[in-house]
Amino acid sequence: MTKPLNVSYTPMLDYGMAWELQKLHVAEIDKGERHESLMLLQHPPTYTIGSQRHPEHLLLSKEELEKKGIGLFEIDRGGDITYHGPGQLVGYPLLVLEGGKGLDLHGFLRSVEQVIIDYLAAHQIEAGRKPEYTGVWVGDRKICAIGVKFNKRRHDRGFVTSHGFAFNIKAGIAESGFTGIIPCGIQEYGVTSLEDCTGRTFEVEEVAREIVPYFTKVFPYKAHWPDKVWS
Repeated sequence: MTKPLNVSYTPMLDYGMAWELQKLHVAEIDKGERHESLMLLQHPPTYTIGSQRHPEHLLLSKEELEKKGIGLFEIDRGGDITYHGPGQLVGYPLLVLEGGKGLDLHGFLRSVEQVIIDYLAAHQIEAGRKPEYTGVWVGDRKICAIGVKFNKRRHDRGFVTSHGFAFNIKAGIAESGFTGIIPCGIQEYGVTSLEDCTGRTFEVEEVAREIVPYFTKVFPYKAHWPDKVWS
């Protein structure tokens, strides 16, 4: 039987609040008190530093961050530093990965990548992977960063996932946010966006709505939108 997936979209949510919500929802999912979820949203300008901890990849001082109004968080997902901000669709899949012989954590990352690859293909964009890097690429430019935490379950075997993907939608996002960091510690490649690749205009909420069927095609869930989710 296909499991239900609660899907939500929030036009703008402070990063710290979203992180706390993820922790709360992961605990509730683990205890069976909440359905598995896909949180879709945008953040105000924020840099997050993952577990690889390379502070030298942040190119701005504390004073410069304050002047530009960019938040900074050291967080518990995998990976290096990345940017979140308006014009980017962030997705947090909070899913149960059952323990046992079939558990494949790397396969989960590849599946998240596949959602974005399939969505881009529907817009005539040929996207793919680079074997040495997690994420989705169009040529030598990253269009979607991916960083995940696998939270060990306390009430059963396996994990509940948190954090997820950051899909660049609006043109100019590379200049507006990524110039203050070495994204994911990768110096030789740049970033791009859906609008830069197509020359078309997209609204982030529009992409959030469109991407859900691609997600439930890769992951076997039935999407459910609780009341008052889409604004």
